[in-house]
Amino acid sequence: MPAHATAHRVQVLGTRGERHEEILTPAALDFVARLHEAFAPRRPELLRERLRRSGNLASGTPLDFSRATSAVRADPDWRVAPPAPGLVDRRVEITGPPDRRMTVNALNSGAQVWMADFEDATSPTWDNLIGGQLNLLDAIERRIDFTTPEGKEYRLGDSPATIVVRPRGWHLTEEHLEIDGRPVPASLVDFGLYFFHCAQRQIDAGHGPYFYLPKLENRYEARLWNDVFLLAQELLGIPRGTVRATVLIETVTAAFEMEEILYELREHSSGLNAGRWDYLFSLIKNFAHRTDFLLPDRAKVTMTAPFMRAYTELLVRTCHRRGAHAIGGMSAHVPGGDAAANEAALAKVRLDKEREAEDGFDGSWVAHPGLVPVCRAVFDGVLGERPHQIERTREDVEVHAADLLSVRRISGPPTPEGVRANVAVALRYFDAWLRGSGAVALDGLMEDAATAEIARVQLWQWLRHRTVTREEVLGLLDSECAALAQERPDALVAEARAVLEDTALGRELPAFFTPAAYTRHLVRRTEARA
Repeated sequence: MPAHATAHRVQVLGTRGERHEEILTPAALDFVARLHEAFAPRRPELLRERLRRSGNLASGTPLDFSRATSAVRADPDWRVAPPAPGLVDRRVEITGPPDRRMTVNALNSGAQVWMADFEDATSPTWDNLIGGQLNLLDAIERRIDFTTPEGKEYRLGDSPATIVVRPRGWHLTEEHLEIDGRPVPASLVDFGLYFFHCAQRQIDAGHGPYFYLPKLENRYEARLWNDVFLLAQELLGIPRGTVRATVLIETVTAAFEMEEILYELREHSSGLNAGRWDYLFSLIKNFAHRTDFLLPDRAKVTMTAPFMRAYTELLVRTCHRRGAHAIGGMSAHVPGGDAAANEAALAKVRLDKEREAEDGFDGSWVAHPGLVPVCRAVFDGVLGERPHQIERTREDVEVHAADLLSVRRISGPPTPEGVRANVAVALRYFDAWLRGSGAVALDGLMEDAATAEIARVQLWQWLRHRTVTREEVLGLLDSECAALAQERPDALVAEARAVLEDTALGRELPAFFTPAAYTRHLVRRTEARA
């Protein structure tokens, strides 16, 4: 790190916890400040562009592939960087929050990659965020072993998965860390602290600093990340191009700029991922005002829907044309419980992974270690000894703008069961999130912020188009609040209800539930404790 330090005033406002000083060192905070100084001014313009484009879509402006970037798409010659060490074979990737237990279980799961998720699977309490950074540092240093108070031992194995970190998206800020009196973009906090402490350690261990980038909506946001990587590598004396980043295509606007996103990140790119739950959330959110995009119960919108098929096939074709990995979507089943129901759920997971592998994906996501063998067996059957199938360029695929938006064949009103399910899932997830858990097992599925987002925007959409009445939703909410209070004496029922009402029942539809809920509830609760 160069001796020069920023002249900015850095304040840590979060409550000091055990070993926090190992992460929040003066040098690490100065590094984050350098990133903040260089890139925070560009963030507001990107967020304004999101609002502008969202407003245009709501008013009926057609969504199409950009003419301005047609030359990028037409050029057959450019490729992304070759696969980096530890990211050549990615047939199974497991995801989860970087808490200590999950860190050990994920690294030992048999998956090739673990996505350590500071975003949708983490409730952004200060303790969770800094504790997660400590757990990653401890894992790389192989000092993560621990024993629970009940006597259960967790020990890191000899062949752990490759760590890939997902920082929070550009729409979020970290209010526990201020520079010159202003909160720091959460993306830069999560990325900066991990990169400062672990980039060189990962290189020394034979891998490198690898990332998943969430919620990108266009090529300009990818360009910003690429510039962050360039400066970060320069500041720490790490060779240019060492960073690798996989972008989650989980917004409908990004689906129209897949090649452009790869192009902007090409020297740092490691592919694209079909972030399908957030993708569905994005589509509903952007077109919630329109009657021709009225979708039925979430359970009825499967990956075989025409618009979802177009999205995933275009992703594989785009990646393989440019020499990049295409990673499939999440399987969120939590094994256990009734044997027959569990076997039926595993059969659905198997079919889902078979479809992905046959379509050309190079690997896929699971949320639970128990699903790793299922996913591995499917991809082993297709790949054999090959580490991937990037050579399958899927020239047979041709996707037009209309294909990505062809929702009419599955459009329709919700069922009473679907409405209740959305109320129940959103309420229980918000309660868990407010209590500090971002990944929650509900009804046999591992739910995170993405599924809660789908649930609440569907409620808003159904209310908007009067396929369900406000009285019906409030009645269900009363019933589910009473049930939650019985299920969990420690539940934050009133606060969880407030989040649901604010984000699903209001006149306007908030883009995300997380920013306001974070400020109004998590930050204020931390301040009250302090």
